[in-house]
Amino acid sequence: MKKAEKTALKREQRSEKKALRLERRSDRKTLKQERRSNRKAERKERRAARRARFGPITKRRVKHWCEDILIDIIGGILYAMGFYTFAKMGNFSPGGISGLALLMNALWSLPIGLTTLILNIPLVIVSWRVVGAKFLIKTAKTMIISTIFMDFIFPLTPAYTGSPMMAALYSGLCIGAAMALFYMRGSSSGGMDLLIMTIKVRHPYFSFGAVTMTTDFLVILLGWPVFGNVDAVLYGLIAAFTTSIVMDRILYGFGAGKLLIIITTHGLDLAQAISEITDRGSTLIRAIGTYTQDGRDVILCACSKSQTYQITNAAHELDEAAFIMVTETSEVFGEGFKLHSGIKP
Repeated sequence: MKKAEKTALKREQRSEKKALRLERRSDRKTLKQERRSNRKAERKERRAARRARFGPITKRRVKHWCEDILIDIIGGILYAMGFYTFAKMGNFSPGGISGLALLMNALWSLPIGLTTLILNIPLVIVSWRVVGAKFLIKTAKTMIISTIFMDFIFPLTPAYTGSPMMAALYSGLCIGAAMALFYMRGSSSGGMDLLIMTIKVRHPYFSFGAVTMTTDFLVILLGWPVFGNVDAVLYGLIAAFTTSIVMDRILYGFGAGKLLIIITTHGLDLAQAISEITDRGSTLIRAIGTYTQDGRDVILCACSKSQTYQITNAAHELDEAAFIMVTETSEVFGEGFKLHSGIKP
């Protein structure tokens, strides 16, 4: 009986081991299948994320890409004209990375466009995570098109030999218009734009204007020893100032106006007067003065600069104690003003 019990026990142990091996094998197989399915799911998610980011190729997207290329070509022509035709021939630097490349061209005859691309490489590496891949791809496309015009097309055009002052003004005009076109399409000319965006993310308390002015001024100042006269600095400053003015005017200035904030006790009467005088609507908000605890009407009215005096005069005629604030607006969109173009970067 003992021998039979031992044999039965061994068989039972062998069957248990076999069952355990089969269970382990099944678990490994199940685990492999789960990993395989997880990898497939991850690949599908990545593909879906890419599709969501770039979207399917539709007629609308193709049209948008064609518009981007057209704007890059127009902007590239203006950008190359500003730097090569006017700044290079006028012997001054308008600032920025392209301005630094222009100084290197004056010293060692290096091509301006290609040198700009090379100088932008470390800035692209530094700013990759800050500005994002999509913006950098658009910027790279813009820089390549501008380089083609700068190094291959405009050297074949007639050189400008007129007044350096006119060269500085027209250099700023062309560069400002080009950069505004690039920004409107969600791109840029690279260079200091990438550096400034990175600095603003790392040190948000820095002044954007101060950083821009400092970097541009240092490059412009280098024109003194490179070109051998202080006039190069003065013309460079004029070009940089003109660039800033033109760029702001194109991006913001043409739709500029005034916003009137009027606190009065005759809100409905004033709103009616505004409508009759300027044929514009206004917004009335009920408010309470925290000092007197009395009810007040707050009128908000967006208007053109020429209509500001008429409205403020009407407000004082209706209510001599009216409190009026006049503020600048960069742009006004909506009925009676500019309709939003809906351009997507």
